[in-house]
Amino acid sequence: MAFSIVYITVPNLKTARFISQTMVHEKLAACANILGSIQSVYWWDKKIQKSREVALILKTQTSLVKRVIKRVKLLHPYECPCVVALPIKDGNLAFLQWIASQTKV
Repeated sequence: MAFSIVYITVPNLKTARFISQTMVHEKLAACANILGSIQSVYWWDKKIQKSREVALILKTQTSLVKRVIKRVKLLHPYECPCVVALPIKDGNLAFLQWIASQTKV
């Protein structure tokens, strides 16, 4: 079984909480960490933008990543949200087994 972390940025804490709770409730993620306020700098509309955002990390099974991305895009207010998955190469086996037990493939 393979596991991934999904990194997401959202415009505010309310959106972070909503997406986190939805993903955990729907068993698409075992848990979510809301990291708090971050400063983002990026190209958008042909110019450099700066904004405050909230970072969010989900832990899930790799086999669920495509479903997670699709669902987050439906819930997210941005036109082109940051939703990227990174593989978990190693970790506490008991924690990884817990992720498996809390998610639904």
